[in-house]
Amino acid sequence: MTIEIFVPFWGDPALLFETVDSVRAQRNPDWRLIVIDDCYPDESVPAYFAALDDARISYTRNRVNLGITENYREAIRRATTEHIVILGCDDLVHPNYLDVIGRTIAAVPHADVIQPGVQVIDQHGTPVHLLADRVKQRMLAPRGGDGIAVLTGERMATSLIRGDWLYWPSLTFRTETLQRIDFRDGLPIIQDLALLMDIAFEGGTLAYNPRLAFSYRRHGGSASQKTLLDGRRFTDERSYYAQARRLAVEKRWTRTARTARWRVMSRLHAITELPKVLRGGNRTGIESTLAHIVAL
Repeated sequence: MTIEIFVPFWGDPALLFETVDSVRAQRNPDWRLIVIDDCYPDESVPAYFAALDDARISYTRNRVNLGITENYREAIRRATTEHIVILGCDDLVHPNYLDVIGRTIAAVPHADVIQPGVQVIDQHGTPVHLLADRVKQRMLAPRGGDGIAVLTGERMATSLIRGDWLYWPSLTFRTETLQRIDFRDGLPIIQDLALLMDIAFEGGTLAYNPRLAFSYRRHGGSASQKTLLDGRRFTDERSYYAQARRLAVEKRWTRTARTARWRVMSRLHAITELPKVLRGGNRTGIESTLAHIVAL
């Protein structure tokens, strides 16, 4: 079963090349890698791919800069296999990644989303154990009796709105699901959570196999860190949690609606980030973080 791995690219070319090397190191050779360069201004990138001798790898450069969401959509439009990955351009798949995904698909063939086990690394590739990730992996991620946890519909939605414990670049998706359920506009910071919740609201299924198979890179210069400091992160979160609550009420998913209203883990996240925002954020960032902590 061939899986297409898309890499929407805008970032550090050296880290991109590490990402490509990690795909090429897969024990399972049944993959295709498609890199979509969103007009990053560095000629070393096309030169690198021109020198590769691997028919499974293709490189394309957008005619104009699309931005992150439209580049994701471009990847989904190009997909031809039953399952795809939209891999971060600085993250790493472990050699067993496709093996873990394949075993999970065999065990849960109706899964729309598959989450493998993830370790978090810094900009140098060193494993780190940040509080947010410890909470994700030890408190929020479910446990499956046979090693694979399966969440469907309301249970999936409630789990994710309690606290988004998934790592978007590590996910494998059923292609038909992504081609049917689009990203929501106006939520650029948490578009991944909104899409996953929409999959849940349509009765979709998430399968979590905790077998370690992926390294997710966190570093201080990342877009997510910048949006914490300028307030966009928590402004988007508050807006979406209100939307999710309304959608849950319409479906009479009481637990999901209640969890979205109180958003306890999201508030706690804001509390833990407040010292950082006070040190390095602007006024809007500070006000947004405080509002997220206290507002209903």
